Amino acid sequence: MKNRFAFQPRYFFFWLVFFELCRGLFLGYQYKATAQLSVAEVLGSMGHGLRLDASAAAYVCLIPFLLFVIGSLLPRFPLQRLITGYSAVIGLVLAVLVTADLELYRVWGFRLDDTPLQYLNSPQEMAASAGSAPIGLLLALLLGLLGVGTFLYKVVIGRLVPLPAWFGRGRAALASLLYAALLVVPLRGGTQQIPVNQSDVYFSSIAFANHAALNAPWNMISALVLRAAEKPIKPFMPDSTARRLVAGLYPLAVGAPAPPDSSALVLSEPRPNVLFIILESFTSKFVGSVGGEKGVTPNLDSLARTGIQFNNIFAAGDRSQKGLVSLLSGYPNQPTTSIIKFPRKTERLPHLCQSLASVGYSSHYYYGGELAFANMRSYLQAGGYQKFTERNDFAAADQNSKWGAHDGVLFDRILGDLSKQPQPFFVTAFTLSSHEPFEVPMKPHFSGTSEVAQFRNSVYYTDYTLGKFLREAKKQPWYAHTLLVLVADHGHQQPGNSANQSPNKFRIPLLLAGGALRPEARGRVISALGSQTDVAATLLHQLQLPAQNFVWSRNLLAPHNPPFVYYCFNNGFGAVSPQGTITFDNVGSHIMDRDRGTPNSQLKLGQAMEQVSMEDFARK
Repeated sequence: MKNRFAFQPRYFFFWLVFFELCRGLFLGYQYKATAQLSVAEVLGSMGHGLRLDASAAAYVCLIPFLLFVIGSLLPRFPLQRLITGYSAVIGLVLAVLVTADLELYRVWGFRLDDTPLQYLNSPQEMAASAGSAPIGLLLALLLGLLGVGTFLYKVVIGRLVPLPAWFGRGRAALASLLYAALLVVPLRGGTQQIPVNQSDVYFSSIAFANHAALNAPWNMISALVLRAAEKPIKPFMPDSTARRLVAGLYPLAVGAPAPPDSSALVLSEPRPNVLFIILESFTSKFVGSVGGEKGVTPNLDSLARTGIQFNNIFAAGDRSQKGLVSLLSGYPNQPTTSIIKFPRKTERLPHLCQSLASVGYSSHYYYGGELAFANMRSYLQAGGYQKFTERNDFAAADQNSKWGAHDGVLFDRILGDLSKQPQPFFVTAFTLSSHEPFEVPMKPHFSGTSEVAQFRNSVYYTDYTLGKFLREAKKQPWYAHTLLVLVADHGHQQPGNSANQSPNKFRIPLLLAGGALRPEARGRVISALGSQTDVAATLLHQLQLPAQNFVWSRNLLAPHNPPFVYYCFNNGFGAVSPQGTITFDNVGSHIMDRDRGTPNSQLKLGQAMEQVSMEDFARK
């Protein structure tokens, strides 16, 4: 009996060992890159990769475990033959994928995904790409992997012990079903709130160490699922026309020369510390200093009086992970997906952290939630942050019921750490208390129990903790040499229940403040139209650093930017100009909303932005 019911866990264990063996083969094949890693980093790749290996093993086990349930009920069911045949076929497919990944990574620099499928319609290109591959060596490695796998299968699994006649088949099926149900845990990569993704295995500042931790077959299936979820957008116009229109807004994005930037510097020193605070869901509708409700953000409003307030800024998208990429990489959003889901693409993006690291900035990223959410960790790891503080670094008592550590706890941690942070520093903090379900550890400041009232109170709480943090920060020596950048990750439909495409939903605050601002720059209000994507170039210009890699980002302090903003929502876009806003639905190919007096040329410009930016996304 014991051996019979040990078959399923042994089967899972075999595939787990098989995938770890494949990782060892990958590290050996890429021996030159592996030699650059420390022993700890090699072991880290093996250890961190276990989560994806376990997930992949669980997916492989799904069919055999369900067959086991059926085989326990039916005495003549050919369970042994079916599982053995299935294992042989799956093993062969996986071995081929793993072996192909060895050479593809050497040539392309990224793990196996859906890219090879792009060559199915062009076999000549496929042959050319494989022309330099050591076919003999790869065949030998494939046969060796199959041989070792077959040996391990016999040793670890062996033959299935028949069910004793005296043991009830119903009980046997129930036990088998329990094993199948337990696969949910490794399938999700654990019991955490967010299912496992590539970010969970990214642990190092060295890209190869993170790549080695990936499971190639899992990575490929993930890419295929993501691609299947994408809905291609038909071109609105000839590419030449779209690129000509975009050149008037973002010339670098289409290879055109950028106009000279004659904007003045507002910083009192060239290399100040940069404290970049991203405020969760801080819609302009709640920020009095940019025309929103009074009294909800008194500390942010007070700070605006001694800083530079931008009161006409729009988020590029409507999700936290989308706002993160737009702010730190100056990259536009995609209407049907998000680039942060594709680590191979995000590794090709520019990043503020990388730009500042090149001139000696140290870095630290703080977030009270889980960085694995929406692949944020892989994006930030590729961006070059040296240290991370996230949910697991805070006590459970300091967390809300869903997302993680409250903002007050987050700011306390940052305040305690900054005195020890090497200067100049680039420290990024992402708040979360103003995220649904709007649970905050303080007595409500505003009355009411509606969703809007709870949201209003959560924004007030974050503003309160921000004010408390800033009052203490001003007493620290580093504050006089620090530029504060405060900006929202996205807006919100509340208050007012704005439509999904409404520009009111996308308006957000942006504020530059801190001790590093020149006295004459304080109290300025910039009313020019701007996008979240423009923050990166604005900051780099003030730090007198090159921004030509941030081709979708403009300096908001430049005097002659064309007044136009593009933003995305679910399979549609909005285009904003002084003449008004026009929104467009890609699915129905029709205008959703249009302010009176908004010209047709504005719609064309929005369509050109979507077309050219999506082409850029596809090339990444």
